[in-house]
Amino acid sequence: MSELDELLKSFGEAGGDQSILANTAFAHLAASGHKILSRRAVKGIELDTVESDKGISATVRLLKGTRLLNPVHLCFGVLHRSGIQEINMRVNFEKDSQASFIAHCIFPKAEKVKHIMDAVIHIGENATMRYSEIHYHGIYGGIEVYPKARIIIGKNGRYFTDFLLINGLVGKLMIDYGVEVGENGVAELIARVFGHATDNILIKDKVALNGVNSKGLIKTRVAIENNAQAQVIGVTEGNARGARGHVDCMEIVKDNAIAKAIPLVKVSNSLAKVTHEAAIGSVDKKQLDTLMAHGLAPEEAVDVIVRGILK
Repeated sequence: MSELDELLKSFGEAGGDQSILANTAFAHLAASGHKILSRRAVKGIELDTVESDKGISATVRLLKGTRLLNPVHLCFGVLHRSGIQEINMRVNFEKDSQASFIAHCIFPKAEKVKHIMDAVIHIGENATMRYSEIHYHGIYGGIEVYPKARIIIGKNGRYFTDFLLINGLVGKLMIDYGVEVGENGVAELIARVFGHATDNILIKDKVALNGVNSKGLIKTRVAIENNAQAQVIGVTEGNARGARGHVDCMEIVKDNAIAKAIPLVKVSNSLAKVTHEAAIGSVDKKQLDTLMAHGLAPEEAVDVIVRGILK
């Protein structure tokens, strides 16, 4: 079995559609470690890649006025028990462009693996980017994941991202996203993570609402059990007239797990408004009793509630 076939097999097991990479209507990039296995651009998008022993560099340019009907698929992973994957991405959405990205990050056998993502994203005037990142980590927990992104949103631009890691052991996760939002721009950052065993989770999101009437939402849902630890830091700054921002963090804790939440809000313009809410605790007893009354065992009921929160 070739490395691409093996990646596609794991991609399918993680919920991806293996036929996508063969479909010429979809742009894609697939990489294992520091090796690019497959790539395709379609009309309206430029995709340049360079691979080396030190990592993969990818430059993505969505041309002015382009509106892709089909999502761009990214498939990244390390298929061996040990290894490193470092990806540097530079993304530019030109004026009036629009596209969605779906990224599957796959590490089924990881015992000693590092995955490092460093992205710089520019969203031009009236442009919209949607980015969904789905992780599959296997049962060993020997992985360190470091996603870092700096996003600049222009006038009337929109950026939506959703990070999902609920399958397998997390290992060590350190998310670091920073967004600057221009006039009438919108930023929405969502993260959903389920930690077990000795998983260590740190999520830091920052949204600076620098433009008039800009809007931002940071929404985090984390569940941890056993001896896992999680810390969530959500920072929103209201720096312009009419700016509106909200930080929403919920963490569910079981067993000996430890959770922290630090919502930080800052307003430097009297006509801006930023709010926050944070909740940490066990599952809701009333919901638990209701599910058990319908025949579920306590552990099954807890699992249903937790996964419902993470949807």
